[in-house]
Amino acid sequence: MRRGRTAAAAALLTASLVLTGCGGAADDTAGDGKGGMSAAKPGYAGPEAASDGAADTASGAGRTTAPKPKSPLVDRQHVIRTAELTVEVEDAAKGAASARRVAENAGGHVENETTERADDRHLSSRLVLRVPQERYDAVLAELAGAGKLVARKADAKDVTEQVVDVESRIATQRASVARVRALMDRATRLSDVVTLEGELSRRQADLESLLAQRSVLKDRTSMATITLYLTAPETTPAGEGDERPGFLDALSGGWDALVAAAAWVLVVLAALLPWLAVAAVGYAVWRWLIRPRRARIRSVTPEEEPSPEE
Repeated sequence: MRRGRTAAAAALLTASLVLTGCGGAADDTAGDGKGGMSAAKPGYAGPEAASDGAADTASGAGRTTAPKPKSPLVDRQHVIRTAELTVEVEDAAKGAASARRVAENAGGHVENETTERADDRHLSSRLVLRVPQERYDAVLAELAGAGKLVARKADAKDVTEQVVDVESRIATQRASVARVRALMDRATRLSDVVTLEGELSRRQADLESLLAQRSVLKDRTSMATITLYLTAPETTPAGEGDERPGFLDALSGGWDALVAAAAWVLVVLAALLPWLAVAAVGYAVWRWLIRPRRARIRSVTPEEEPSPEE
């Protein structure tokens, strides 16, 4: 009996709970339907509005959940690398040939080269090399080891923001050109066509300028510039650093002084030679012409002068 009463009570409780839940769900459903009808009545615009609202909701959800794609240019760093090297080598011509070979092996090239003679025996060269960025450090090390490194200067300039800005402006300008072309296709009046052609020409010129800037930036960021100066070693005369001269130095100095004195004597004689020639001619005239005549005049007996007594 107790078990029967307990089972009956459980069945009644379960049935009451089921009936209560069904009634609440029905009320909620009815309330929702009434609310939807009452909300739809004032501003109902038909199925088109519903579809547009759904599209807007979907697009809004897409904008909210979908992450914005990141440009690959932002992830990559763009750097302009330049360097200047001054290397002392025995032979500048051979050093320049070696530098050209190093640049070519690295996938680069020689942009500019100048060679001039420093003195009668030595040459100096200046080379501007363009090498790929990934081989920049290796080429610098190889060029610096070709001789005695005198000076080195390296510089790196980050232009990532400039590159990204140019790329963004190119995309915007291309879209602007496309819009103007679309307007030209739909234009019917001649005045509109002329106006749109002028606008299209201006925007095309701006686009070409941006493309040229991008080309320059791409070249400077993909290829590093190395300016190499090749110089000959400075030769110092023998014995220049000695504090006291030796016997051979003194002998050499005395001989040089004697030669210099003799040279000066010859210079003085050469300067006096015209005067000596004139003096020799005058002496000859006096010796062979004037002096014999005076001797003959003196040899003639002079007239006796009267004595004082007469």
